[in-house]
Amino acid sequence: MTPWPEQIAAAFRAACRDELDAPKPGNVHVFAAGHGMTAVDFARSADAAAGPLSHSGMRVGTRIASAVEATFAAVGANTNLGILLLCAPLAAAADPPPHDLRAALDAVLAALDIDDANLAFRAIARAAPAGLGRAERHDVFLPATVTLKQAMVEAGDRDRIAHQYASGFDDIFALGEPVLTAALARTPHPRWATLAVYLGFLAEFPDSHIVRKHGAAVADETRRTAATFLRRMPSVEPDGLLADLLAWDAALKHGGINPGTSADLTVATLFAHRLRNILPPSANSG
Repeated sequence: MTPWPEQIAAAFRAACRDELDAPKPGNVHVFAAGHGMTAVDFARSADAAAGPLSHSGMRVGTRIASAVEATFAAVGANTNLGILLLCAPLAAAADPPPHDLRAALDAVLAALDIDDANLAFRAIARAAPAGLGRAERHDVFLPATVTLKQAMVEAGDRDRIAHQYASGFDDIFALGEPVLTAALARTPHPRWATLAVYLGFLAEFPDSHIVRKHGAAVADETRRTAATFLRRMPSVEPDGLLADLLAWDAALKHGGINPGTSADLTVATLFAHRLRNILPPSANSG
């Protein structure tokens, strides 16, 4: 039988590849590169990060820091910081196999400490995501004075990834997974189910990556356009949307607009869903 950490790593790689396979407007995918990156860069990043992220017995901060370093060694750039910040707690919650994934995740988040914060801060500073600046409190360029969860709770009102630590990943479990389950029931093609999740996040709230780089007005305009595509999906053959999706994709990329947070949340949703499918049946109760 395949060792459990390798199963977690395989679930992570598969989630990343499924996300890349969907034509996500504004984000990198197999149909079009963007923002100086290609789908190959992201696939190589997933392969590099999967092992460190899934290493048995490691704390969340160690998983994040090790996976960021492995990514830079593989591609020399920040391709997946948000993905790793979201998926590291999920990987830790699945190790060892829990009876209830969400309850195990709550325990992981509650156990985060200052060491986790220091490791995550260094990883964030190393990755230097777009829009990262200095902060009056809990600056990632300075030693941590609170736990990782406390730091994320304070940032949660301006960053949707940080909000997951504060809410117990509620967007993943209460929004992403139900949209994914419903979409998979409508279509046999994971590509279009993944797109539904991405558009579901993008239509629900302004993407915090866009807000940081371009402001609230641009983020809200992007949200409204995503909502129109999401409404069209159930009544139009998916392939019939492709030309319009790719036209919007090109326009967003021309403007340097990247809904990166929505893409990161999509990977985390796919990862959580795959973990549920390989965990013991009782784990699906969370």
